[in-house]
Amino acid sequence: MVVYMQAQQPDQAPSIPSTPTRKRGPLVTALVLGLVVGGAGVGAAWALAEGTSDADSSARGDARGACDALAGVHESKLSAKGPSGEQSLYRFAGAFDLATAAAAGDSSYKPLARAISRAVNRHRLVFEVDAQVRKELAKARDICADL
Repeated sequence: MVVYMQAQQPDQAPSIPSTPTRKRGPLVTALVLGLVVGGAGVGAAWALAEGTSDADSSARGDARGACDALAGVHESKLSAKGPSGEQSLYRFAGAFDLATAAAAGDSSYKPLARAISRAVNRHRLVFEVDAQVRKELAKARDICADL
């Protein structure tokens, strides 16, 4: 019996037709133009926004923001489960952050920052709104009423 062997053909991957290359110039130009226009819009909005940027004005704005956030904090909702409790906790934390920023910019806002800080720290310690948290919140709200 005679066995004939065929010469092996080298394995070649089928050729993939090449796709025509696209020019990316218009895409890059559009992206850069979008960034420039967007940046200009943000800059214009920022320039037209209220107030000056000196430390006193920004500290006053931070204190006012802290008081506005504190006005949205309801003691009964701080321990509540769900979205309303979560929202109150975020407002409480926001009031803390803004009051701290105000005190850093102007020391006259330190009493507000201390009152809110004591309330936040006590709440974190006991996980409820007890008499001490209520007392500090009332003190902070009194300070806010005088701003």
